[in-house]
Amino acid sequence: MRQISEHLTQEMGSVLSSTILRLLLAAVLGGMIGLERQLRHKPAGLRTNMFICFGAAMFTVLSVKLAGVPADSARIAAQIIPGIGFIGAGSILHSRGSVTGLTTAATLFVVASVGMAAGGGLYITAVFGTVLILIALTFLGNLESHFGLRLVLSTYEVLGRDTEALLTEVNRILNTEHLTTQNVHVAGTPELRRVVFSVLCSRPDQDQLSVLLHESPLFSSVNSVGSAEHE
Repeated sequence: MRQISEHLTQEMGSVLSSTILRLLLAAVLGGMIGLERQLRHKPAGLRTNMFICFGAAMFTVLSVKLAGVPADSARIAAQIIPGIGFIGAGSILHSRGSVTGLTTAATLFVVASVGMAAGGGLYITAVFGTVLILIALTFLGNLESHFGLRLVLSTYEVLGRDTEALLTEVNRILNTEHLTTQNVHVAGTPELRRVVFSVLCSRPDQDQLSVLLHESPLFSSVNSVGSAEHE
């Protein structure tokens, strides 16, 4: 009996240690990716990515431990993919032809795969995937910014006396640069009209557009309300 008890204790300790190691690794790897997202002020940051990676690892472990037969071991883990797809879809925003949040949704998807790899005991695969994800998010992101490939949603405010003349001039300038307006809003008083509009373009196009707007004699004032990087 003593030998059986010692054997069971040893087996239980081995199982618990391997399980805890997998879950801790998933939390650390997910946290590393989440920290990069947090530093860039993205919607899905440190805790979100850590929880998704940890949860995917947990479900993968449970899928193996709770399976009645080996053929059932993938059933629980198989439901992780549609679940993460549902969360990712919630991070994608649609606004008048503009789509944002695709990179965030894709990051959540691959973070879940890292968690599944860690939960399945594929430690090298999980670490390699994390390194590759961080390289893609940091290095390729900086490369896009350096070459002006990343799109920016910029919002401008122009003032003048005639609303129709303001809109015509804005459309003329945008047509010259092959750009289109988004979220146009007209307000103001009868003496001074205000047109607020957004444009999705690259950084070089944004700089050129700002110059053309300020050079137009029809605008009594041109203000840049704000800008946000498009993912």
